[in-house]
Amino acid sequence: MSEAQPPAFSLHPQLARESVVVGDLLLSRVLLMNNSRFPWLLLVPRRPGLRETIDLPEHEQPVLWREISAVQRLMRELFSPDKLNVAAIGNLVPQLHVHVIARFEKDEAWPKPVFGFAPPVPYAPAELDALISRIAAGLGHP
Repeated sequence: MSEAQPPAFSLHPQLARESVVVGDLLLSRVLLMNNSRFPWLLLVPRRPGLRETIDLPEHEQPVLWREISAVQRLMRELFSPDKLNVAAIGNLVPQLHVHVIARFEKDEAWPKPVFGFAPPVPYAPAELDALISRIAAGLGHP
């Protein structure tokens, strides 16, 4: 009698629809929101069934926080924002994911949250490819 395989990680359909994969860190898949209004990354731990950070095994919780910090440092380096917003809200998408958003005092939504501010403005294909390459390189991916 064989043991059942644990469920595989899959990305929530809304995250897959609204973002583009940049690459993987030790724990998390890094996504770029396809919204040129704001530099906006997501970290999604590649573990099935997670809703909250406390649902991660205790030994993986510090890994997620280190990855969030690394992405914040990269966002600061690439975009020189006035503020970095970090949030794990998940009211509409229950899969655990952490937003890291570069904010500027001159951005369209400042000082309000970006969530639901206005319809996204997708990146032009060349701009998207270039940005993904810059972010991936900053994360140590060729």
